[in-house]
Amino acid sequence: MRNGHLVSRASDWIMYSVEAAAIAKVVAEYGPSTKQNAIVGGQTSCKDPEIKAFEQYLPSDVDIVSCHSLHGPNVDTRGQPLVLIKHRASDASFQKVETVLSCLGSKHVYLSAAHHDRITADTQAVTHAAFLSMGKAWHASEEFPWEGARYVGGIENVKINLMLRIYSQKWHVYAGLAILNPEARKQIAQYARSSTELYKLMLEGRADELRRRVYAAKERVFGGAAEGQPPKWADKPLLRDEVLDRFSLGRRPDAPLPNNHLALLAMVDCWSALGTVPYDHMICSTPLFRLWLGVTESLFRSPGRLDEALRIGLEDNTFRSDDLEFVFAARGWAECVSLGHFETWKERFVVTQKFFEPRFPEAIKVGNDMVKAVLDSTRD
Repeated sequence: MRNGHLVSRASDWIMYSVEAAAIAKVVAEYGPSTKQNAIVGGQTSCKDPEIKAFEQYLPSDVDIVSCHSLHGPNVDTRGQPLVLIKHRASDASFQKVETVLSCLGSKHVYLSAAHHDRITADTQAVTHAAFLSMGKAWHASEEFPWEGARYVGGIENVKINLMLRIYSQKWHVYAGLAILNPEARKQIAQYARSSTELYKLMLEGRADELRRRVYAAKERVFGGAAEGQPPKWADKPLLRDEVLDRFSLGRRPDAPLPNNHLALLAMVDCWSALGTVPYDHMICSTPLFRLWLGVTESLFRSPGRLDEALRIGLEDNTFRSDDLEFVFAARGWAECVSLGHFETWKERFVVTQKFFEPRFPEAIKVGNDMVKAVLDSTRD
């Protein structure tokens, strides 16, 4: 057909697959042409602006059934969560959409638009902020992390591969979710605050306060004796180290250099401050989030590994400059989100994307294999 108006006029079901920042403009142009009694939905990662656009520009006789696949474009859709939002629709219309989308083999999850945005903020926005900050920090230090001895091994493999996976995507994929979702703004700001405050405790050598804060966050997020319940990983840890060790872009050294894992410590501190229990959202979690939660859990379920990370943070200055760049990066992303600057986000993202671009083909292949292996190992 020649244009979107003719598509809207002829179609019984219309799906708007455009970036969240452009959804209002596109619906304003083509929405009024929608066929009478048609069904309309969208695939944006942030539903607040999408639903507002549908309510404002679609005819009142049109049903609204939205959706969102909670995974990236290179992940097998089978068994992955697919959110369905029956915002304004008859049971028959909703059933029709479910029938069409059943070909994906995804696991259907039923939410309201508001609940969807809260969960995606919990499981995606702040996770993306962590990886975006890592990439920005490595770029600022002009280093490819897989070429050194510090960033090799199970946890490091996840950090590097998922960072590259995110930066290999279009910039707007993550910008809309972060900037247009009010819940996400709050969480990204807290992650920057947690990163800054933990880093200051390390710099000032306040060992007792650092340990109390990290262990209190561990109890609130993962459970344990102090909370009167077994830890969340008591039945089955999300990840096994031997699975992650298989996927590295660099050669594993005989003696990897120590790491304080500031990004992981800050993540748990952030969840604790916000009262977020990430396990509550596992049914709506993306593969990336499950990997991130899995490596975080891996650090915190080992007292020896966690205590060693705290000791390194306080006593070892070898990579202090890397941590400083990470804190700068986290604060920079948080400020960009708080100001709502899409162009600033784009500029920050693209310049770092170009730095890592030569390694994307290899990283994407390794990352896809890693995601598949981890999903297979954690599948019920």
